[in-house]
Amino acid sequence: MAEGCRHAETAVLKVTPSARGCEDCLKIGGQWLHLRLCRTCGHVGCCDQSPNRHATAHFHATSHPVIEGYDPPEGWGWCYVDELFLDLGDDTTPQDGPIPRGW
Repeated sequence: MAEGCRHAETAVLKVTPSARGCEDCLKIGGQWLHLRLCRTCGHVGCCDQSPNRHATAHFHATSHPVIEGYDPPEGWGWCYVDELFLDLGDDTTPQDGPIPRGW
């Protein structure tokens, strides 16, 4: 995945997404711009450009280090701990139908 990332090998290749949009925004009626998928547990959260930044909040709550750009699957990941982008190649997680936007 990425040279210098100590967590890339711990990123699960197949996770089940927790929701079809930002799980936390859907609960509170929030809005999101882009989605991020936790490669440890499948939590779907919103990006840092979204008002609630739920993907980063999930990292702080769980210490799960690697997320995937998930809206649409973008082929990249991010390690919060090492602050490195990861090339996921063909190991992206397919979406389960269209994901409704929070806007």
